[in-house]
Amino acid sequence: MSHGFEPAAFKKSRACVLGLGKSGLAAASLLLREGFSVFGSDTRPAAQIKSGPALPAGLKWEGSGHGDRVLKCGFVVKSPGIPHSAQVIRRLEAAGIPVFSEVEVALAFCRAKTLVAITGTNGKTTTAALTAAIFARGLPGARGGKTHLCGNVGIPVSQVAGRARAKDALVMEVSSYQLEDSRRFAPRAAAILNITADHLDHHGAMAGYIEAKARVFREQGPQDWCVFNAFDPLTLKLSRRCPSRRLYFGPKGLNTHAWVDGSAIEAKLPDRPAASFPLPPLPGEHNQHNAMAAVLLGLSLGVRPAAIRSALRSFKGVEHRLEECGTMGGMRCINDSKATNVDSTLVALRSMPEGGAGGAGKVLLILGGLHKGSPYTPLKSLIARRVKCILTIGSAAAKVEEDLAGTVHIFPCGDLAVAVDTALKVGERGDILLLSPACASFDQFKDFEDRGDQFKELIKKRHQPPTTRPPWGGE
Repeated sequence: MSHGFEPAAFKKSRACVLGLGKSGLAAASLLLREGFSVFGSDTRPAAQIKSGPALPAGLKWEGSGHGDRVLKCGFVVKSPGIPHSAQVIRRLEAAGIPVFSEVEVALAFCRAKTLVAITGTNGKTTTAALTAAIFARGLPGARGGKTHLCGNVGIPVSQVAGRARAKDALVMEVSSYQLEDSRRFAPRAAAILNITADHLDHHGAMAGYIEAKARVFREQGPQDWCVFNAFDPLTLKLSRRCPSRRLYFGPKGLNTHAWVDGSAIEAKLPDRPAASFPLPPLPGEHNQHNAMAAVLLGLSLGVRPAAIRSALRSFKGVEHRLEECGTMGGMRCINDSKATNVDSTLVALRSMPEGGAGGAGKVLLILGGLHKGSPYTPLKSLIARRVKCILTIGSAAAKVEEDLAGTVHIFPCGDLAVAVDTALKVGERGDILLLSPACASFDQFKDFEDRGDQFKELIKKRHQPPTTRPPWGGE
């Protein structure tokens, strides 16, 4: 692999880590272990930083903004959430100080020879987790090797890269934020699952978002592989620019390499025998797409079909993505906090039942959070067919209500606890309470995991197990 960041070139330089969140702290810890002097800088107040995860020993840092000390460093590791238009980035560029992504810096210290990267607007986490399960069943030529799932799934690459061995594999979920900051990123196998409007507030326009996704294959060579979704027009168009060997999943008979036939995935790579695979036990057509991508990634790097079949049969899905989390008042409760954009919520609604007579068995949908720039109107059709009412939360509530007015009754709830309590009052036995917010979480929560965890805790507290009276009729 080739990297823009070369540790030897900066060995005597002081490193600066911008943003002391999960990935920033992991990057700081890695650099400190590698012998670098590290300075951390964050816009949050010092008290808030101190109350969070423990800071690594030896880290010098500042809070409440990026001061002049960042300009005294030899290179900078940037949190993916900081836009390139930020004043601190412009100051660093003007000073000629190179800025790298956490991913790129981490991979510079990684000995693992197998890197697999999955990106796309939706389905990344499920596909990355399933791909990691496939590779864990047996990577050819890597006996005793370990598969590390990392990246945007919540485990920073810096947390695992330094301890990975040459025979290990890194399976990474990579976001557009992480990709846009990476100059040199060349996975042996990659996948682009789909491309729909997302993060436009960060990238400025759709073109910038697409260019960020293209970086997953831009540095690949002719012996590498990249998997594309032939169902998705934007992904299909982007594939024409790919310099590596291209594989497609999509409809049967359109020169695709994987397709669904009945209850099975059929796959045929060039110069390889055809093979059949079971669909994983996950709801929705989108999960068929995710599974086809994972199958092609496994086959491209030589994982045995039997190992892939075993992984598919045993895969149970990922936390916060259409996760069943108990019952409340006779309603099924589903945590889909990972749905941080409208398209992801559309996917969730498509996997829900139509509902029975009189509206029973329909969805009570919790929507809202931090608005990301896309309209909510594409949800209207599915809401009309499958949703009983909408419960709005967060700072995007007014926009959600404006876009979806006239579909079903909307209850402005403000926060998650009120939304759950309102659902208890208006829902009935057989309904489904679905948290699928179509928004980012940062207005009220640390991240989507925190939002999902709080939802599950609320359900747990309000769950009333059935009681039985003693046979003698006493209390």
